[in-house]
Amino acid sequence: MDLGLKGLRVIVTGGTRGIGRAIVETFLSEGAQVAYCARNPEEVAAAEASFNVGGAKSFGSVTDVSDGDALKAWVNDAAKAMGGIDIVVANVSALAVGNDEASWRKGYEVDLMGTVRLVDAAMPELTRSANASIVTIASVSGREVDFAAGPYGAFKAAIIHYTQGLAFHLAAKGIRANSMSPGNTYFPGGVWEKIEQGNPALFKESLALNPTGRMGTPQEMANAVAFLASPAASFVTGTNLVVDGALTRGVQF
Repeated sequence: MDLGLKGLRVIVTGGTRGIGRAIVETFLSEGAQVAYCARNPEEVAAAEASFNVGGAKSFGSVTDVSDGDALKAWVNDAAKAMGGIDIVVANVSALAVGNDEASWRKGYEVDLMGTVRLVDAAMPELTRSANASIVTIASVSGREVDFAAGPYGAFKAAIIHYTQGLAFHLAAKGIRANSMSPGNTYFPGGVWEKIEQGNPALFKESLALNPTGRMGTPQEMANAVAFLASPAASFVTGTNLVVDGALTRGVQF
């Protein structure tokens, strides 16, 4: 299936590692232009060198999404570099799982307001696009209580609600909005590798919960994002796509 992504212009937050990196690579492989940001300068530079091969066009930037002014400036720069924006992917997360006030503040500023500010900054460009689409990365922790209950789960749940509200209010303008909720996703340097090494009992318990017997991969999550964002999903808006290998038990009606 041709997703119709060739030539479209995409922005992705947190695009140098894990799911975010796979999202960038997938859009590039489909012929889209991609601007991405992350906080680590070395990772941004290394990613850009890796991404820009074979004629692919990516634009890396060092940006902290919790800084509203910096985030808006990055979105504006990305729009100038690519000649506009068609697709917005809000991927970055603070991964705040502590119950202290600092974790709540960090989750609020990065996960929730980083998403809201990103969409607000990109909205003028999206209204000019014939293929406007927003995809927010939530989590299965936003659907049910697990070990990440607290700021992480609460703000992921808020992102799902926010995104479905966007879908309803923006439908008449031709702008689609969907969320994708990954299940446990394993990759080198990721949170689950760290748990595997530092808390093997929790890792074993979490792995046993999935009837597939494994965790997901960043590429599997990126495939779902690419479809939701693409013109091939032109009548899909206001949905939360769970990609978890049947990990969660809640039924979506």
